[in-house]
Order: sequence, then structure tokens, then C-alpha cells
Amino acid sequence: MYCQVIVDIVHENVARAFTYAIPEEMKVSPGQRVAVPFGSREKEGYVLALSEETEYDPLKIRAVKRTLEDYPAILPPMMELAREMAEKNHCPLAETLRLMIPAEMRGGRIRVLTEKWIDLTDEERARAAWSAESRSRKRKAILEMLMTGHPRRLAEIRERVPDSREALNKLETAGLIIRTEQEILRRPGTPLKSGSGEWHQLTPEQEEALEEILPAMRNGEGRFLLHGVTGSGKTEVFLAAARKALEDGKKAIILVPEIALTPQMVSWFQARFGTEAAVIHSRLSAGERFDEWRRIRRGEARIIIGARSAVFAPAENLGLIVVDEEHETTYQSDHHPRYDAREVARSRCDREGATLILASATPSILSFAKARRGDYMLLEMPRRVQDRPMPEVQLVDMRTELETGNRSVLSRALSSALISCMQKGEQAMLLINRRGYHSFVSCRACGHVIKCPNCDVSMTCHVDEMHPEDGGPTQLQCHYCGHRTPIPEKCPSCGSRYIRYFGAGTQKVEGEVRKLLPGIRTARMDIDTTGGKDGHARILEQFRSGEARILIGTQMIAKGLDFPQVTLVGVVAADMTLNLPDYRSRERTFQLLTQVAGRAGRGRRPGQVIIQTYRPEDPVLKMAARQDYRAFFEAEIQRRRTSLYPPYTILARILIESPAAADAEGAAAGLGQAVRAVLDARPEWKKKVLLISSEGPGIRMLRGMERRQILMKMLTGSETEDFCAWLAKAAEEPRAGCQICFEYNPTSMI
Repeated sequence: MYCQVIVDIVHENVARAFTYAIPEEMKVSPGQRVAVPFGSREKEGYVLALSEETEYDPLKIRAVKRTLEDYPAILPPMMELAREMAEKNHCPLAETLRLMIPAEMRGGRIRVLTEKWIDLTDEERARAAWSAESRSRKRKAILEMLMTGHPRRLAEIRERVPDSREALNKLETAGLIIRTEQEILRRPGTPLKSGSGEWHQLTPEQEEALEEILPAMRNGEGRFLLHGVTGSGKTEVFLAAARKALEDGKKAIILVPEIALTPQMVSWFQARFGTEAAVIHSRLSAGERFDEWRRIRRGEARIIIGARSAVFAPAENLGLIVVDEEHETTYQSDHHPRYDAREVARSRCDREGATLILASATPSILSFAKARRGDYMLLEMPRRVQDRPMPEVQLVDMRTELETGNRSVLSRALSSALISCMQKGEQAMLLINRRGYHSFVSCRACGHVIKCPNCDVSMTCHVDEMHPEDGGPTQLQCHYCGHRTPIPEKCPSCGSRYIRYFGAGTQKVEGEVRKLLPGIRTARMDIDTTGGKDGHARILEQFRSGEARILIGTQMIAKGLDFPQVTLVGVVAADMTLNLPDYRSRERTFQLLTQVAGRAGRGRRPGQVIIQTYRPEDPVLKMAARQDYRAFFEAEIQRRRTSLYPPYTILARILIESPAAADAEGAAAGLGQAVRAVLDARPEWKKKVLLISSEGPGIRMLRGMERRQILMKMLTGSETEDFCAWLAKAAEEPRAGCQICFEYNPTSMI
């Protein structure tokens, strides 16, 4: 027998299957990982297929050395998915196969954890030996522990009977005990205590949604967009659908956009399904991630909750994939091979006969347009559970605040509401979508803004977390590369001492709140505070338990979180995302404001939302205040139709990065010439291209890399798809000193 193996090397020169002989005593299956000789080295690889014959000389074919697991690590549908992704991304198959397994499995960087146990070989003999034992109290104590009828952990025996090695060896030599090893699964802890094991009575709207979903699940079909206002109970629909999948002997994958949402979703599913629920995300330890993957692969866990990468979970007999908060850009990978977890989820459902549910209170414009076109069945839940009212929303004009002498980041309305909320014993959440203390530092004399030496962005002021009592910013930090530097006493450009701080971040807001409410415990949730394995869960548990009364954070607090005691939500700077140079800035602002407003009033007490802005007259802010998604969609889709933006066109770009500006410029110029030349030669492609721009991206240097781009706007059609395939291949051609990638409708235009 022979097998075709993809060697785990990502390089075009070896991006093909190699034939190896299978030793007679070895059992090998497609999808299994094997160790094979490759040149003078031993490399890992993935078995694609088996065959009884080969076109090569059998005497020259080298043999597989060993299998790395006794089971196929990659299931047949996942192998097909890897092939599809490799073709779409124009990359070696080995690169997409790596997505299908925990990274630590490669190279043997993680092992199965085992524990040694001791058991009796024969209980009657052991009792006789115990009765006859007179010379060794340790042997007698060990036998007494084991005569309870259950094996004992070796560690437990050594703890209770110190210095017992010799006694154990003699008992083993006498044939009275046997040593065994048992596998230990490293399980993530239950992150929050908010889950309830009770199944709730469903609302009529939840029942109506399930009446469409469940028949589709029985037939192995169905593509749904579940549009429900915040607090409408979409999660109960997921839970009920997952329970149906398990009853039918199938599995379910529940995707959430950020790790911050994972602890709460995990607690809900673990409360209902116990050990049937597994969790996969990047904050788990390597051992926990490996063992959760193996529980899924062995069928011990049939519900998988996790962030983007959980879409590749080895769930055999898949019945359901849910993509919660489907509008979030975090579902799109910005690392090669690039993928959109929503598209991967749909591909898996098509291939494996599973049902797909995309869900959001603010669906992406593209998804809602697809639903209107018929690609998804639209399910709507326009009311909150128990007909609870939507929160009252107030837009506060910060221009008026300045005119009346209020220089604080908190308006008088928000300050008053916070005091009232705390007096009532309730909780509040404050959103400021920028971490740090001040947004940037500028010289009042010459206007110079202090920027990162590695990135073309201004640096942000931060307070030293170890010495917050100093009462002011102590250092500058870049939020892209992490570079830190002390705040200069003089302007680096003109030497002036007139250094001034501008803008506010989460640290600044937290300081203002503590001045306003000195006895109230606050919690801050941003990238600076959520580091470590359980960073998100720790902060959320403080807030859930009431230990902290006010939660201050960036956009990670804006969606999906459900805290019934929250009656007040404040948005400190609503304009921050509205002015970004990206055609989706209006959409993202509406989504962010609508989502964070939905955190208020989810319990029995009504909610209040205060949005601070310098542009209260802006239609986007007004529609967000009304929670009017339909009105926003109609306005936005018309704007995109008029301005020719997706979904009416396709945006594509080739992004060039290099440590040297000259190399980046040269590569961009060469690729630009190649693009224009091929369009001149292919008029059927050229007629689809509306715009070609060689202007640099918004950030021209990032993490020490000079960045250039070739941006194209194109009409949709088969010719455009062919042109994009050519662009992707052109981006793969190596150019000295440059990293080049092709992006189709890029997540960020900046």
C-alpha cells in the first residue's frame, strides 16, 4: 500500500503530494498525520489518499516512519474545506491544513497528560497480605488504602504515605499491585457564575423563529439571518436549536466575535449542557486547547463555543453552526491564509448538511442585502423579552457643554445620571472606544504631534498602572506596535515646553468617574486590563457579582453582554468612529451605538442611554438613538448604490509592506504597471474596473514596515472574479524585501 502525503512545509516548491510506502504492520488512514523522511530530515505530513499501486519505481519509494496519532486528525469534510481554502487563497494546501488542528500539535509541542494510578491485582490476596504484614507499616497502609475497592492516584498515596517508593516496589514485585496510567483532560474552568440550567418558556417570537429553523435542521438545510433587537432573546433560540441538534445525534458550533463574549456564552451553554459543551479560543492554555480539541474529535463534546478559529473544530456529523453578532469584523482573519469565518461556516454547512444561523441586532449591510435578495431566510424578532421597553436615548451636544464652561469628559447630564444610578443601587456601563488616558500629545507652539517611530500614528498617553496615585499620564504608547517612551518635557520639533494633552481614553474616563463618585468601585475593560488567561472573565465576574458598580471599556463591552442590573449606558465620544476614512464608518458607528445602548434595561428596571456627541444632528446618530435599523439600512444602501460601494461593487487591493520605503515604492510601481498592462491586454476585464489608485493606505508605516497599496474598485461579474484570481497570483510573485498580499473587500481601508 502507498499513501499520498502533503508535507508540512509552506513553500511553493513542495506544494504537492509525495508518495510514500506504508509498512505492512502500519495502519494509515486519509487525514492522519504521519512522520516521513524528506530529504535528509524527518518531517510531519498529512495523508491525502491511499492507493495499492504507484506510477513510480517501488524500490525508490521511501516508507512512512510512523503515525503521529492513532486516528485521522483531519476529517474528510475538513480536508475538502482545506483544499477549497487553498485554491481560493492561492496558497499551499499545507498552510490551510494547519488551520484544522491546534498549532501545538505540530512539532510535538504538546503531549497527552497522564497520571499514574495504583490498583490491586487480587483483593483476596491483598487482604491476606495485609493481615500477615508485620514488618512494614508503609506496605500495610498502602494495602489498606487500596482495599476500599477503588484504585488510587500515585500522588495521593505518596502524600498520605511519605517515602513510600520502596514499599510500592516491593508490593509490585510480590504481584500485589499494578501500576497504570490514565489520561487527564485539562479543562478550562467555568468562567462566570451567571449561567442557569433551567430551560425558559419561549416567547411567541422565539417560537416562530424555531418553527422555521427546526424543520430545516431535520432536512440538513437552511440558511437564516436572525435579526432581533437587543434583549429579544436570540441566545435562547440558539440554545433550543443546539438542544435539537443533540437530540438528533448531531453537533453544534456557536461562534462569538470576541474572547470578551466567550465567558458569558460558555457559562450559559455549560449550565444547560454540562460537559457536552467545549470551548476553543486563543486565551486557553496550550494544554487546554489541545485537550478540548481532542474531546471534540472523540465525540465527548458535542457543542463547541468559541471565537473565529472554532469554525474549524473537528465536529463530526455537524448539524448546526451559529454565528452570533455576525456583523463584527473580527470574523475576518487578517493573517495569511485570510478567511472570513462566516463564509467558512456556510461552506461547512453546505458540505456537511448542516443549518447556518447568522444573528445580530445590527446585521452587516452585506448580510441584510443578501437576505433581501433571498440568499438567507430573514427571521425577525422586533420586541424584547416580556415586552420590556427599549431604553430611552438622549443625545447630548458637547458643544453646548463647552460653551457653558464644562471641560470634563462627562457631560452634566451623564454625571447626574451616574449619581442617580448609584444612589438607586443599580449598575452603569460607559463606552469610550479608545484606551489610555489622553488620545495624543501636541505642541501648542508649532503644532507638532508626537508619533510612533515605527508606525505612522500618534502615540497615546497612559498612566502607569503600578502608580496610579501620581494623578496624570506618565508615558506614551503606540497601540499598534506597543512601543513605549516617556512623555517629553520639550517639543522634539521646536524645543518648546508648551506640551498639551488632547482627547480622552478609558483611563481618563475612569479617573473622572472616581472623582465624581469616590466611594464607588469601577472596573475597566480594554486591551491593557484583559491580558492573561482569564482577564476578560475576571473583570466580567467582578461586574456581574456587583463587586464593581460601573464598567468602563472600549468596544469589547458594547455587544452581547447581558447584565440585568445595568440601567444606565453612557457613550463618551460617539463621533470617534464616524469620521474614519472608511466607507463603512457610518455602518460601524450605527452598529456600535445601537449595540452598546442595548446593554441598558435588560432586567426588570427600565434603561437610560446618554450619547455624547459634537454632531447631534447627524442622521446616523439619530437613527441609532431610535434603534431604527431598517431606516439606517435603507439610507445606507442608497448611499452605497449612488457612490458605487459594496455590495454594488467590489473593492480589491494589493498591499505591499517592506522595512525599506524604496523597496515598497519599487514593488508598488512594478505591480501597478503589471496591473495596467494586463488590463490593456484584456479589455473584458478593463471594462469592469472603475478605479485604480496607487495612493498609500491611511497608515503608511506600521510596526516598522513601510506600506503601499494598489486599490481597485470594480463592477461585479465573472470577468471581475477572473481578474481577482490574476491579482492574487500576481501578489504571490516574490519581490525582494517585500511582503505582499491580495485583499478582496478588505476589512479595513486604513
